[in-house]
Amino acid sequence: MSKDQKSALYVQNDTYIQADPWRHLKNHTAARIALGRTGVSLPTQEILDFGLAHAMARDAVHLPLDVDTLCTALNQADFTTIAVESAVNNRQTYLLRPDLGRRLSEKSSAMLSAHPRPQSPQSFDLAILVGDGLSSMAIKNHALPMLQALREQTPTDWKTSPIVVASQARVALSDEVGSLLQAKLVLMLVGERPGLSSPDSLGIYLTYAPQIGRADSERNCISNIRPEGLQYQTAAYKALWLAREAMRLKCTGVTLKDESDVNAVENDKTIALK
Repeated sequence: MSKDQKSALYVQNDTYIQADPWRHLKNHTAARIALGRTGVSLPTQEILDFGLAHAMARDAVHLPLDVDTLCTALNQADFTTIAVESAVNNRQTYLLRPDLGRRLSEKSSAMLSAHPRPQSPQSFDLAILVGDGLSSMAIKNHALPMLQALREQTPTDWKTSPIVVASQARVALSDEVGSLLQAKLVLMLVGERPGLSSPDSLGIYLTYAPQIGRADSERNCISNIRPEGLQYQTAAYKALWLAREAMRLKCTGVTLKDESDVNAVENDKTIALK
């Protein structure tokens, strides 16, 4: 074995592993790069890590959201909450019937319809919905700090709804919720589809003039919100910049471009660049 070949080897669990030339980049990302090899196979540790990551992603999808515990935590943080559910009655149906996750159950629809609203032509400026989506883990870990960051930056003259907490929810459920609350704008926090390095990634979806049947092209999305990704304060800044622009332009989606970073530079708001 040559000297160069020896320098390309390292030992892990008493096994010689052929190092990848990109190995030093692993310190900067959770992505599955530079795994190395043992002969023609992956190292055992990398196979075990892959199995663990896959199991965590499956758990994130299948574990039910503990709505009561989440609502209790939000109430203790001085948020008012309303718990609702989609037209889905179990997780298996949720995964097989996305259409049912986009509509409220009859009971929840009637409850929101009867909920008191401010006395104005348009009840709320902003309705806020939290839905489990495809990762209840994301909601469990990040919903409260994300909502606190949003509350710190929301304009004080805006009328905001109670936090609607929805189980078995798809993104389009926000259309019906926002419509029933007669809100100008609806903002939804939802658990994103898990990745092998990010089982708890949170997303924000923003829709102007919500009503049943809105297309995905009529929403703005901010994704990968978590400590290892986009920070809460930065996500809140982006979301509320888009919300203000949506109010001004009366639209969201492909016609509303996220220029919050440009605005931050012009106004010396370094928070948006973190």
